Amino acid sequence: MRLETYRTLWGDTRPWAESIAEARAEGFDGIEGRIPGLDSLAACRDALASTGVPYIAIALTGGGVTPRQDASLQDHLADLEAALIRATTLAPRFVNVLGGNDRWSAAKQVDFISHAMTLGQKHGVTLSFETHRARICATPWITLDVVAQLPDALFTADISHWVVGCERLLDDPCDDFSAFIARVHHIQARIGYDQGPQVSHPGAPEHAAALRFHQDFWCAVWQDQARRGYARTTLTPECGPDGYTQRLPFTNLPIADRHEMNRWLLDAQRRSFAGCFPASFPTRSF
Repeated sequence: MRLETYRTLWGDTRPWAESIAEARAEGFDGIEGRIPGLDSLAACRDALASTGVPYIAIALTGGGVTPRQDASLQDHLADLEAALIRATTLAPRFVNVLGGNDRWSAAKQVDFISHAMTLGQKHGVTLSFETHRARICATPWITLDVVAQLPDALFTADISHWVVGCERLLDDPCDDFSAFIARVHHIQARIGYDQGPQVSHPGAPEHAAALRFHQDFWCAVWQDQARRGYARTTLTPECGPDGYTQRLPFTNLPIADRHEMNRWLLDAQRRSFAGCFPASFPTRSF
């Protein structure tokens, strides 16, 4: 199985041609970012076509990263279909769905994902549903309920959201996430800790336990994907702006460079991936 890495476009407002050139120079295989609007769709399509780099699309429904609280299930599905229509012109590897609302019951989340998968089939694209605060699958516990009811659904693991939401590393013997791991399609790699979704720097020694937990979780995903017959797996280092990168008080200066942190994660995860597949490897439950 091959590890395919993607550079996040989160916070990057430049034309895609520039972003792609930088991603290639930094050693990434492709890019991951929100599906562009109609005003820039043609330029983005041309940039992808001229370079041949793979693209993972992100579809947001019901508003921005935090959804409108009055958006109905039908509003979310309508947003998703409009996004998929645009996405199909870009030939993405798949569409990562940041959808729904964390206030929804497990039953309503199942309903959303089920209808969304029908839309994905209609438009000929694979959907992967992201674990994200404020959205569906915001906590591991409701996610396990959802997974059990949707045997064909695939998921994007951004477990940093679970760690901060549960206020602990999820490494207790009671924490068994094997049912979820068996359904993970894509990894967004960011190191969360008990009080936030992004540590000050993933390589800092004071965050070694958090790094080890996340890397062990991702290794379990890769091993399971190998058993499922995946020829390649996708990972996007995703240290970001918008309050994720920690800042000094009064000056508001970032205490680390998010691009450097993502490059650090790129190298670290390549090494970790290589170590996940000895000739005979044990399984681990989460």
